[in-house]
Amino acid sequence: MNSINRRSVLLAGLGVAGAGALAACSSGSETTHGLVSPSGSAVAAAERKRKGTGRTRHVNLTAAPALLDLGAGVMARSWAFSGQVPGKEIRLSTGDTLAAELSNQLPNRTTTSIHWHGIAMRNDMDGVPPVTQQAVRAGANLTYRFIADAPGTYFFHPHVGVQLDRGLYAPLIVEDPGEPLSYDEEWVVVLDDWVDGVTGTPDEVLAELRHGMGSMDMGGMDMGGMEMDGMEMDGMDMGEDSASPSASPSSDGMSMKFMLMGAESELLGGDAGDVKYPYHLVNGRVPADPAVFRGKPGRRVRLRIINAGGDTAYRVALGGHRLTLTHTDGYPVAHQQVDALLIGMGERYDVLVTLGDGVFPLVALAEGKDATGMALVRTGSGSAPDPAVRPKELNGRILTASQLRADDDVRLPSRKVDRVHRVELTGGMGTYNWAINGKAYDMGDPDAHPLTVEEGQRVRLDFVNTTAMWHPMHLHGHTYQLGDTGPRKDTAIVLPKKKLSVLFDADNPGRWMLHCHNAYHGEVGMMALVAYRT
Repeated sequence: MNSINRRSVLLAGLGVAGAGALAACSSGSETTHGLVSPSGSAVAAAERKRKGTGRTRHVNLTAAPALLDLGAGVMARSWAFSGQVPGKEIRLSTGDTLAAELSNQLPNRTTTSIHWHGIAMRNDMDGVPPVTQQAVRAGANLTYRFIADAPGTYFFHPHVGVQLDRGLYAPLIVEDPGEPLSYDEEWVVVLDDWVDGVTGTPDEVLAELRHGMGSMDMGGMDMGGMEMDGMEMDGMDMGEDSASPSASPSSDGMSMKFMLMGAESELLGGDAGDVKYPYHLVNGRVPADPAVFRGKPGRRVRLRIINAGGDTAYRVALGGHRLTLTHTDGYPVAHQQVDALLIGMGERYDVLVTLGDGVFPLVALAEGKDATGMALVRTGSGSAPDPAVRPKELNGRILTASQLRADDDVRLPSRKVDRVHRVELTGGMGTYNWAINGKAYDMGDPDAHPLTVEEGQRVRLDFVNTTAMWHPMHLHGHTYQLGDTGPRKDTAIVLPKKKLSVLFDADNPGRWMLHCHNAYHGEVGMMALVAYRT
C-alpha cells in the first residue's frame, strides 16, 4: 500500500489550511512510481500559467445533518451544505480565485471532501481522497483555493463513498466577462434523484446493490449466477411490477427495497439504471410542490441545467417551448434547436428559451424509470399543470452529445495522437462488479494500474463498453473532445456495447480520476487513475 503524507499542511501562496487534510502522494517527494505529485513543482508551474484577475471570492461551506423540506409535506433527514438543497450557488468571474472553507460537521466521525466537478484547477485542490488529499476529518476545516479560469456551468459535491447521493451538492457558475450570448435572465436548474432520509440512505442502497442479482430468488425461480443486465431471460420480461418494494426477496433474505428492475430506455440503449428512487427533484422540490421561475413573456432566459443525480439520466423539456442548445459541460457548441435534451449524471447543458405567456411545466423525465421531476415557469395567469404532466416536447426532437459540434473557438486543433488508452468498461448487475479494464479501483492502493500520460501529449481514450448498461464517464482536471469535431466535455454517456473515442491535450499535470458518474458504479470500482509521468 502506498504511503500517504499525513502532515499538517500550510501551502505558502495558496492560503490552504487543512489540519493534515491535503497531502502529496508520498512523503513530500516530487514523484511516486515516476508519477507527478499532486502538490509537486509541475502542478505549481501549471498553476502559474493560469490568468487570474487578482480577485478572491471567499465562501464558507458547512457540511452537516439537515432536515430538508422537499415540498408537499415531504421531509428528509439528510446531509447538506449550510442546511439547504441544492446548496447555495457560488458565482464568480473567469480568472477569479475561489477560496472555499469546508467545515465538516457530519456525524459519527464521517470524513468528507469537495470535488469541483468540471473545473480544470490545480491537482491538489481536486478533492479526491486518497489520491489528491486526505479526507477532511469530522470537526475539521479545510480551505480549497484555486483559480477558475474557464467560464461555464459547473457544480461541486463530495468524493467520498456515496455521499454524492445525499444533499451535499450545489451549483458553481463561472461567468464570462465577454459573454457573447444575448439574454435577459438566468435560471440555474439542478436535477436530482432522491432517496436519503425518505426510504433509506445511499449506504443502504449500496449494500443492497452489492448483493447483485445473481443469487436472487424471483418468485421461486433461482437465477443462480445468471447475468441479468438485459432484464429479459428466456422470454420472461421483468416488467414494472418487479420494481416495487414488495418484490421477492433474494435467497439470503435480502428485501429488494431499492433495486430497480425492468427499467429500459431506447435512448440509453437498454437498461436505464439500478436504483428505485421515491422522488425526482428539480431545485430541491417534488413535483407536487414545485420550484417556480417567474418571468415576463418575450424575455429570453438562459437555463443552466445540471444533473446532480446518483443513478438517473433525465430527458428535459419545457412545455410549449423549443430550446436552443448553446453549451455542454461549460463549453460552447454550434447552436441547435431541440424540443428536449438527454442529460446524464454529472453532465451540464445550457439552453436559451424565449418565454411564452402563461404557466409552463419544466419536466425532467427519469429516463426509463417512468417517473418525473417538475418545476414551473410562470409568466402570466393560469393554473399549474398536473404534477405528472408529460408535455409533447419530451417526444419531439432530442439531441444527444454525439450529434453536437464544438464551437470553432474551442475545437481542438488537429494534430497527431501521441498516446492511446483503451478504457474497457466491464462488469454487470449479476455480481455488481463494475470496473475498468477488468480491475476494480483500489482506494488502498490508489496508484496501481494507472493510465499514464506525459505533459504536452495529445491523448485518445477509447471507451469500450462491454456491459449491458450505459455509463457517464467523467475525467477530472480536463475537458475532452468527442471525436474530431464533437463537443468539448468532461462527462459523456457511453452506450451499452458501444465504443466512444475522445481526445484531450495533457496540459494539467497531476493525478486525475477517470470514473463512471453513476455513484454506485464508481464506488464499487468503475474508476481508474490518469496519471502524468515525469
